[in-house]
Amino acid sequence: MKKLNICLVSLKIPPDSEDGASKFFRGIFEYLQNQGHSVKLLTAKWNKDLNDPNIIQLDIIRKRFLWVPHFYFGVVKYLRTHNFDIIHANSPKTALPLLFANTKRFITTIHDLGPFETQFTKIPIEKLIIKYIAKKSTNITTCSNIIKKELKYNIRSLDINKIYNLYSAIDIRFKPYPKEANDLREELGIKGKILIYIGRIAHYKGVEDIINAYYLAKKQIPDLNLVIGGLPDFKTQEKYNNWKQKYKDIHFIGFIPNNKIPYYYSLGDIFITYSYASEGFGLTPIEAIACGTPVICSLLPAYREVLEDNAIFVRPKDPQKLSREIINLIENDKKREQLITKAQNFIKKYTWEKVGQKLEEVYQKFII
Repeated sequence: MKKLNICLVSLKIPPDSEDGASKFFRGIFEYLQNQGHSVKLLTAKWNKDLNDPNIIQLDIIRKRFLWVPHFYFGVVKYLRTHNFDIIHANSPKTALPLLFANTKRFITTIHDLGPFETQFTKIPIEKLIIKYIAKKSTNITTCSNIIKKELKYNIRSLDINKIYNLYSAIDIRFKPYPKEANDLREELGIKGKILIYIGRIAHYKGVEDIINAYYLAKKQIPDLNLVIGGLPDFKTQEKYNNWKQKYKDIHFIGFIPNNKIPYYYSLGDIFITYSYASEGFGLTPIEAIACGTPVICSLLPAYREVLEDNAIFVRPKDPQKLSREIINLIENDKKREQLITKAQNFIKKYTWEKVGQKLEEVYQKFII
């Protein structure tokens, strides 16, 4: 296809700020550049100066909701003074300022439908934004077929033909790192088996259930350890601080630098992710599998679609059941090995070569 002039808009981007959606857009940015396209990326500046002339970081007030006017104004100002073949926004909230920039055609990626699945706020503003942007977007991309179907279910008038499922992709650096994992084990002073969770710590992520299941399993496996990596959101900050004071034997790592995340995945005997809502793909379990760590996760439709039969699935909000599956898998080395061996071919479909080609096909249809 011809080389395009592309603008990506993402509220967050690694390594300034880490989450699955922002990792995906960083991957898009790098893939498109590697294919020879001219790409600019608009994002907010949260923690770090990224020192990339093609990444425009907009100054914001780094507090809940206060980032909105600064980020939106910066996006509008930039887009009104620059022309692009493609404008592609990461989430409906990020796409909203495009309308004020007189952008008539744009693409929005919708990663999940969390506001439809759980109560993020008493005011249904996020639902309204998703519905409005979904209708205004020229095209929509999703990270799983289940989100595509749920979009159509929740927004009946939406044209399903303008929705394209891309899935997400993992970077090639996600692979086993036995030496680095062993160094981490010594650094943390850990002996015995290790459960690991890496991700955002939000109320719907099920981290408290993981903690409860860990203590239940520890009664049968005394040398069991739990490592939790990631930062809490605004709502979970106080609870997270209380956990750190109360559970002294749990290793709360906090922020993990992007280059060290594969080492932490490799450290675990089991990776657990236990959300009960708002998951459109499930990047962390795929990354963990690529690093040679078997996965236990909640029985969410997106997880079932993406992981197929390459993980152990447990219904959400059931720490008793989760603990039993932890014990069963920890005590069965053969089963853990079988899960990992079987999954290595399966995860090859989540490469940037395959996902990126699908994205370029969507862009080609957009410009015709």
